[in-house]
Amino acid sequence: QVQLVESGGGLVQAGGSLRLSCAASGRTFSSYHMGWFRQAPGKEREFVCAISWSGGSTSYADSVRGRFTISRDNAKNTVYLQMNSLKPEDTAVYYCAVLSNWYARSVGYWGQGTQVTISS
Repeated sequence: QVQLVESGGGLVQAGGSLRLSCAASGRTFSSYHMGWFRQAPGKEREFVCAISWSGGSTSYADSVRGRFTISRDNAKNTVYLQMNSLKPEDTAVYYCAVLSNWYARSVGYWGQGTQVTISS
């Protein structure tokens, strides 16, 4: 069992930045591929980005590539999402996840989510 706790969400103006954090329980964090997903009101949850267990590989959705950066600190059992040049369409609940399959982007565990709101 893995517990994930996100933090860092909030309200910012368009063009601003936020950094989300996701703290994971358990001693096997460093063996997990991790991802961020988001769900906007009235829309399906969508993939945002992912990072491999070592941090050596990353993957981004086209909508965020070049603006968002995923990173991890295995010593702190934490994964981060640095979000820059934020747009109103980035408004969503952001979820941290343990990936059960890198290529399928299937999820083994979800966090509870953190709200990100971008004002125009």
